[in-house]
Amino acid sequence: MPTMKFNPTTPSRRHMTGPSFDEVTKFSPEKSLIATKKKNAGRNSYGRITVRHHGGGNKIKYRMIDFKRQADESAKVIGVEYDPNRTAYIALLQNEAGKKSYVLAPVGVTDGDVLYTGADADIKPGNTLPISAIPVGTIIHNIELYPGKGGQLVRSAGAQAQLMAKENGTAQVRLPSGEVRIVRLDCKATIGQIGNVEHDTIKLGKAGKTRHLGIRPTVRGSVMNPCDHPHGGGEGKSPVGRPGPVTPWGKPALGYKTRNKKARTNKFIVKRRGDK
Repeated sequence: MPTMKFNPTTPSRRHMTGPSFDEVTKFSPEKSLIATKKKNAGRNSYGRITVRHHGGGNKIKYRMIDFKRQADESAKVIGVEYDPNRTAYIALLQNEAGKKSYVLAPVGVTDGDVLYTGADADIKPGNTLPISAIPVGTIIHNIELYPGKGGQLVRSAGAQAQLMAKENGTAQVRLPSGEVRIVRLDCKATIGQIGNVEHDTIKLGKAGKTRHLGIRPTVRGSVMNPCDHPHGGGEGKSPVGRPGPVTPWGKPALGYKTRNKKARTNKFIVKRRGDK
């Protein structure tokens, strides 16, 4: 997917790039598959901010994606759409009974293609099979962690995982981060790499575009008061005053591992990301 450049009519336009939407073939959502999406601006049920820098943004409708692909059936692609809720594009499918559903659109899938679900499906982008029926070395995405729960891993634009090995009822999958993880063979996965591959090369160009995405400004801790941040206070520009930078709650901000060392799922990780 090539990106689109703009003429430098304003300072913000000079370096701005955007998606060309070459893969998109349908420009209005399927009304039966959309739902209203309530904004909470990072606040929990008590009204307290639990996720900072959230708020505002364009009004959007949620597209109901079929991550499970439970029924063994064939379905025809009748459109590829932009989804404001995710970086990946989505494909609208229609099965032989006329039922429609959304799935993540892999690279190479376009209008008129027929996608299959089931153990007998071909190894072709967009088809969904149990991992037991996928050959070792295949590129996959939308991987289940628990059979029947639906895909939870590898769902963003351009992401891909690789099936590395199969033994003793489990498979080893190398994730985009480099982590190698154990997954059950009866979990499902979809063949291919997710589309919109060049999404990470897009330059927003101006602050307003991040506000459209619902992202609010981030204030440096060093310009806050001491009651608001450990870096705050002091006369003029002051140093951190600690051995290293910390979060607003006093935890080390650089290189500090937050994962629980006794996490139940540690046994499923064969190789950590970044390990040699």
